[in-house]
Amino acid sequence: MEKVKSHQDLRVWQEAMDLVTKVYELTQDFPKDELYGLTSQIRRSAVSISSNIAEGAGRNGNKEFSRFLFIAFGSLSELETQLEISLRLGYIKDTEMINQSIYFIRNMLSKLIKSIS
Repeated sequence: MEKVKSHQDLRVWQEAMDLVTKVYELTQDFPKDELYGLTSQIRRSAVSISSNIAEGAGRNGNKEFSRFLFIAFGSLSELETQLEISLRLGYIKDTEMINQSIYFIRNMLSKLIKSIS
């Protein structure tokens, strides 16, 4: 595996950052009474994915990096659940595009974890 100069060089981090943008756009029309509830939780989960990838990449060694990648993996599952709740509540109509991003990032995280373990 090529030496990473920065977390910004990681494709999975770049994809996670794109996901954050999609999530913010998706949640901008959520009901105002959800601003400190579901909207906030969804946004925090999305931000957590790229943030944990970055923090792990900045740590010393693959063991710590792997630990933060697993945390990002958990945040990804949390986001997926929160989006399903939003769909069931009728706040969003379609999750296909964002679910494709989630699936892609999940696969990339899995492969990265395997490659550094």
